[in-house]
Amino acid sequence: MSLSAQDRATARLAWIRHALGDPALPLESASSDASFRSYWRTTHAGQSWIVMDSPPEHEDPRPWLAIGARLAAAGLHVPKVAAQDLQQGFLLIEDLGSRLYLTELNEANADKLYGDAMDALLAMQTRVACDDLPPFDHQVLVNGLEVMPKWFLERHLGHTPSCEEWDVLEAAFDVIIRNALAQPRCFVHRDYHSRNLLVVDANNSGIIAPGLLSPGILDFQGALHGPITYDLASLLRDAYVAWPRGRVEGWVESYRQRLRHAGAIGGDVDAARFLRWFDLTGLHRHVRVLGQFYRLWYRDGKPGYLADVPQVYRYVIEVAKSHPELADFAALLERHAHGRDLTKVAAA
Repeated sequence: MSLSAQDRATARLAWIRHALGDPALPLESASSDASFRSYWRTTHAGQSWIVMDSPPEHEDPRPWLAIGARLAAAGLHVPKVAAQDLQQGFLLIEDLGSRLYLTELNEANADKLYGDAMDALLAMQTRVACDDLPPFDHQVLVNGLEVMPKWFLERHLGHTPSCEEWDVLEAAFDVIIRNALAQPRCFVHRDYHSRNLLVVDANNSGIIAPGLLSPGILDFQGALHGPITYDLASLLRDAYVAWPRGRVEGWVESYRQRLRHAGAIGGDVDAARFLRWFDLTGLHRHVRVLGQFYRLWYRDGKPGYLADVPQVYRYVIEVAKSHPELADFAALLERHAHGRDLTKVAAA
């Protein structure tokens, strides 16, 4: 049974006060995400802590704990858990600070920060057991792509695709899906981007993981066993941070070489093949996100992602146009989005 927001707030505050033995402890909002999960910050005895509120009926916290344990065992910096109440869905976890990659990245430090993130990604892909995770299979890939026609074309743009247009969509989706399924499989975080990575140093983390210090990694509970370029595309073709194509391709090639050196891909995977994997895997993500951002508004009443839609749309069009077999797909979207302000919600 779900508690009201007020009852949940009361239970959350009572729990943390008991867990830390301080009846006067305050809580303030730290952040929330696109799910029912929320995060709250408090300070006790000079140490900052985060309470993760994960209502079990909506967001079971056990996958977060299980995946976090795998990542920590591989030497990655995920929040350490100090206390938990799985029945209520409350976790007391390490505060990794508030220096998100989103706000920290700039021209001068991008190579360093992305280098750190790719070090962590390589560790995830080569050290973390994943064969028993749910597969990023054909059905998952299809489900992700089909969010876009429903919520972007139909709900937002008010256009129901014709039979001929569905042929174009399905042909494009087939290209994207076959590309994903052709790749080596590994651990996939699924949201490895600037809002889920933090710059962490010894001054803003009272509990230091035994492996990598930075980046701190969040929001990993939805991990799957899937294509090797998915998280790289999430990182370098971020919905919230954009870089010139040439610079991105330089980072992609440097990571391909790391994977080859680690034995994660074979010598037959040359730069062109790997870049195609990266491009079309990123396109899968952005087609899904293009629909998901509107679904978050129209279905869930969360408008905060609408401002990021133009960047996601640009990625979809630019990447699709760079591959001849996807030209009709790009043209279909441009035809119906032309002249529309994608950040404005449609009339009810």
